[in-house]
Amino acid sequence: MAVYVLSDVHGHLRALDGALAQASPADDDRVYVLGDMVDRGPDPLGVIRLLRGLPNATVLAGNHEQLMLSCVGNPDDRAAWDLWMRNGGTTTAQGLMALVPEAYEHTVSWVRRLPLFDVVTAGGRPWVLVHAGIVDPAPPEGGVWDERSLFSMLLDQRPDDLLWVRSGFWDRPTGLVSEEGPSPVVVAGHTPSTYLPYVTDAMDGPVADDDGRGVMVWVGGDKLDVDCAAAGGHPEGQVGIVRLDDGATFYEPVREGE
Repeated sequence: MAVYVLSDVHGHLRALDGALAQASPADDDRVYVLGDMVDRGPDPLGVIRLLRGLPNATVLAGNHEQLMLSCVGNPDDRAAWDLWMRNGGTTTAQGLMALVPEAYEHTVSWVRRLPLFDVVTAGGRPWVLVHAGIVDPAPPEGGVWDERSLFSMLLDQRPDDLLWVRSGFWDRPTGLVSEEGPSPVVVAGHTPSTYLPYVTDAMDGPVADDDGRGVMVWVGGDKLDVDCAAAGGHPEGQVGIVRLDDGATFYEPVREGE
């Protein structure tokens, strides 16, 4: 069983479909999506439908799902709606309004149930999966990070940090590195790789390919950014997928007009 991770599709259904076709996960593989399915791109509801239909997919919540949920039950909250619209919520709101009531309720209920984090083991090490990052974890009891202690640490994190943190995560060590076996790595999205130079100088490689498109990049050896700037659309954006077992990567660019 292999483990695949992606994040921040932002409504780009065709690019997501193309990246999944390249990765071609088997029926017994696991696919983790680290939030921000919605907003900005042309078909956020199509992205939700595709991911809901993947039997081997686990979807986490991102800050854009939080923005959506803050509005759908509060039609008179002008501040919440203004924030959502300024962050690209128009296509998502239009897609939701086009649904029949039963489909609308099922979709919103599914999004409300999305978890904020997960922990997996692949390639001989534990991986922390979260939308945005973590902040100042307390040392584990016994001094060793394993799946149990990592879950406990994540439960102690502030939800807003898990969904929104940028500075304070990418620009400092995670605190998870240990001399006892392979250390956990935090895999996150939220911050497009092309934006990382404004936050940190600790990237372990380029943040874009030769065509200027965002690529997945390691930061400081203990963090992996999988947000390939799809939110920005063409020409810098693409959907990227990484296979944690061996580090293989798969990319599908966002096309002009998408």
